[in-house]
Amino acid sequence: MRGWGTYRRFGRVAALAGLVALASCDLLMPVEPTLKPQARPAAAAPAPVVARPTSQKSAMLRRYLNQVQQAQLSQGLLREDGGGTDTPFSPDILARNFEQIVFFNEYDGNFAGRGGASPLRRWQSPVRMGVIFGAGVPPSQRKADSDAVNAYARRLARATGHPVSAIGQPNFLVIIASEDDRAETLAEAATRVPGISENSLRALRNMRRDTYCAVAAYAAGENPNVYTAAVAVIRSENPDLLRLSCIHEELAQGLGLANDSPAARPSIFNDDDEFALLTGHDELLLQMLYDPRLRPGMTAQQAAPITRIIAREVMGVPL
Repeated sequence: MRGWGTYRRFGRVAALAGLVALASCDLLMPVEPTLKPQARPAAAAPAPVVARPTSQKSAMLRRYLNQVQQAQLSQGLLREDGGGTDTPFSPDILARNFEQIVFFNEYDGNFAGRGGASPLRRWQSPVRMGVIFGAGVPPSQRKADSDAVNAYARRLARATGHPVSAIGQPNFLVIIASEDDRAETLAEAATRVPGISENSLRALRNMRRDTYCAVAAYAAGENPNVYTAAVAVIRSENPDLLRLSCIHEELAQGLGLANDSPAARPSIFNDDDEFALLTGHDELLLQMLYDPRLRPGMTAQQAAPITRIIAREVMGVPL
């Protein structure tokens, strides 16, 4: 979870299984024949999306978050270059960062207390991302954010080698909503994905003012370390770069990079806000996470000998 001054990141929310499936069909009625063909009425054009007016509270939050972004940029933070010669790292550093980010949770399931050691968790089934917008999000922002999620899903698929897309019935919902409509959008999300209920989304409903975004992943199957659903919540009041940085961080965290580390650099999984967007270092973490030699449920101790080998391989360093 991304927020000013500190990151309050991924917390595992207990999964609640249960799905009510609703089916619908068209009802075909017989039509009496006529001597003269009747013209079919033209289909009505879809109503244009009109954003709901925002409240004063939401407007003030938007102003505050714009100030946050400007302050960070003025300090040289929120870099978009992914790192360079000023951010070197070795295979050993990459393996160390992987251990800190994958095998620990920063917060508990309620985003209230510190998380502890965690086994490796990731997806086994294809990840299908879908965006739900709050009623107050204007059409131009909806298009920009939808395009960003679609492009980023393709990048995550390349980095992990795992099926990740924005096509089909979603099991990873990305909610972009304001302070005014987040609760109702979360209620809609609870009806869209198996294994998610309104109760399980309670921790995402009340976000602190200094929290820009959050993500929760769910394991509703037989293996508690295999994700089957996820929900990311991003404040629509965030200015463009902060909103894009939230997309990058929360969607990657929802794939299994659950923690952050003050030593990880260049990385978005760090409290210092130096980087806004996924870096080359972070893509290597994702590649390692979905390496078939690692398995959901592994502890850091069990994985350590393997991750050291994989880190050298992904960086092209001889063993």
